[in-house]
Amino acid sequence: MRFFFDWSEVWAPIIPLLVLPLRPKQPVFLRPVIIYLFAGIFINLASDIIADYKKYFPSWLQSNTVLYNIHSIVRFGCFSSFFILLTQTFYSSQKKILPLFYLVFLLINFTFSEKFFNPNSLSGNLLAAEAFLLLIYCLLYYLSQLKDDVEVLTSGAGFWVVTGISIYVVINFYVFLFYVPMLTENMRLADNMWDIHDVAYIILCIFIAKAFYEPVRNYARI
Repeated sequence: MRFFFDWSEVWAPIIPLLVLPLRPKQPVFLRPVIIYLFAGIFINLASDIIADYKKYFPSWLQSNTVLYNIHSIVRFGCFSSFFILLTQTFYSSQKKILPLFYLVFLLINFTFSEKFFNPNSLSGNLLAAEAFLLLIYCLLYYLSQLKDDVEVLTSGAGFWVVTGISIYVVINFYVFLFYVPMLTENMRLADNMWDIHDVAYIILCIFIAKAFYEPVRNYARI
């Protein structure tokens, strides 16, 4: 059971992908989410293989920290594309500006603060910044829905993806922020903190599966 849970980052994205054959015609704004699921499976698979079987790899390939950094960038890129494609009446310009802030952060952080290819530690700043900006996206979505006086807020595929992302980033913002310092202070506590991340990741994937299962409305379809 421990091994099964530790590999949840690999099998959790498969949950929503199993729904796709049942609902093959998805809205266009879900295309980046689908791309992320496939990318997440392969990145997490490589990361877990290195973590569990690194003794069989050469020394330069025994760290998976770079893969976590790459995963964070891919996740933000896909989810930000999802939010931008999601048609809403308000805050469309703000949604397009947020990726620029992210790019500026990447440049400053990995020039002056952290090393992207650090084999000893993943980038806690990168993960925390990703969670913070995705939370802003989620808040802009809910505010736009409220301004539009949407009668049933819980309807539509977009709502379920946004809610899944909201749960994931709210739970994990402080995990990401304190995970790297915790590794040096208390390794056991750090491992327990990452278990919280894994639970939130499973919840995110379940909510995405729910979004895929929603009836397709008058959206442009893939």
